[in-house]
Amino acid sequence: MSKRVAICPGSFDCITLGHLDIITRAAAMFDEIIVVAMNNQQKTYTFTPEERVSMIKKATTGIKNVQVDLYDGLLAEYAAKKGASAIIKGLRAMSDFEYEFQMALTNKKLNPEVETLFLTTSAENMYLSSSMVKQIASMGGDVSDFVPSVILDDILKKLSPEKKQKHLNNGG
Repeated sequence: MSKRVAICPGSFDCITLGHLDIITRAAAMFDEIIVVAMNNQQKTYTFTPEERVSMIKKATTGIKNVQVDLYDGLLAEYAAKKGASAIIKGLRAMSDFEYEFQMALTNKKLNPEVETLFLTTSAENMYLSSSMVKQIASMGGDVSDFVPSVILDDILKKLSPEKKQKHLNNGG
């Protein structure tokens, strides 16, 4: 019997406890999970691709069947290259579903061998997004309840208001 491989794609700019919840639950269903930080030319990222991969690796260290990768291309092609049978997408609200459903149909057309599976987020993570975490952190708020503790320092180093204040004091 061949290994059941699934892809968990996303921008992960930065990885949150909501992402980690979906990854952990998917890891229980498949032999191998590849968490792939995707690059979307239409998005502006706070963290570099290398920083995003590093944070994902730190956050998923305890999950034995998880690999982390970076990819800049079509998800359907990546899934074919990796022999994946499924793409796992987390849904927070109905507003996520419309876009994700359209992407699932497109990926199925591009790669008929892959299925998209939707996992709904846990109730405590429904409101959580990377954008919200970055906004709170950049304004000096406490994001420790929203992100894995092993990456908290990485986020604060990049987004702390002290850095902004230092820049403003230097005439920036």
